Amino acid sequence: MLDTLEYTSVPGTRTTPALTVYALSTCGFCKRSLAFLEANGFAYRYVHLDRIPLDTKNEVKRALKEKYKADVAFPFVTVGDADYLVGFIEVDWKKTLGV
Repeated sequence: MLDTLEYTSVPGTRTTPALTVYALSTCGFCKRSLAFLEANGFAYRYVHLDRIPLDTKNEVKRALKEKYKADVAFPFVTVGDADYLVGFIEVDWKKTLGV
């Protein structure tokens, strides 16, 4: 399911870890998280879940919850294959991403 979505890729000089952002286009925290990644040179991909069909959005949320055993709130960021971030708390992002 997650592999079939159409993601937008953003280039950056920091290409590890692989980052995928699940966001809402109207969410202020989501906008700040994308700006943080760009300001710190991270390459990432993202999808705005409010711009895809509701059934697909619900399936994405279900797949993320099942894989990461965590409640899904936005932004939800996968960090590599095993880690994740929920919401945008800059200090947590800096710690997890080594900024």
